[in-house]
Amino acid sequence: MNKNKIILFDLDGTLIDSTDAIVSTFKHSFDEMDFNFEGTEQDIKNLIGYPLDIMYKNLGVDESKVWDFVDSYKNRYRIISKEQTTLLENAYEAVELASKIARVSVVTTKTRMYTIPLLDHFNITQFFEIITGRENVQNPKPHPEPILVTLEQMNYDKNRDDVWMIGDTKLDLIAAREANINSIGVLCGYGEKEELLKYTNYIEKDSLNAIKFLSSNI
Repeated sequence: MNKNKIILFDLDGTLIDSTDAIVSTFKHSFDEMDFNFEGTEQDIKNLIGYPLDIMYKNLGVDESKVWDFVDSYKNRYRIISKEQTTLLENAYEAVELASKIARVSVVTTKTRMYTIPLLDHFNITQFFEIITGRENVQNPKPHPEPILVTLEQMNYDKNRDDVWMIGDTKLDLIAAREANINSIGVLCGYGEKEELLKYTNYIEKDSLNAIKFLSSNI
């Protein structure tokens, strides 16, 4: 392992597929809160990666009621998240390989309360040094704070050229750019290639291909 190299992974759409869990839980919260949601499943999917409160606002929930919807969401998601979430193909191999060539952490908009049980469930927690969740920052991605907080927790103050963020949406890539680190967009999640290319020079099919690229170049 090269202790001067850092690889940061996003979670949803990068290592795991929690689409079914997220969409079904949004529908449940709409029913529970008696909200007439007139959008589509795709409207929900298009917002995955943003914090829950922002997702609800963009889906039409009044700002004064947003946190009630978030509470409804969390109460159900906690129960069904494991059974409705899968590890993406090659994700285990990606994280395992990454841990052999660099120090590795997770930077996600999910809270650690839900992230860590999922990582434990898929038996990959041991590969990560730090797990930064929504509750660890004031400003979530695309703000650079989650990345900067993670690097601080890792006691890393060396060359930012040695740090890479791997993510599937523009939020990950913008955060990386604002934090002055490198990034790779992956196509196994929610972002489209054309959009990702606006924010990074590197696009790979999935996380394993991203790590193979890095293993040859860092």
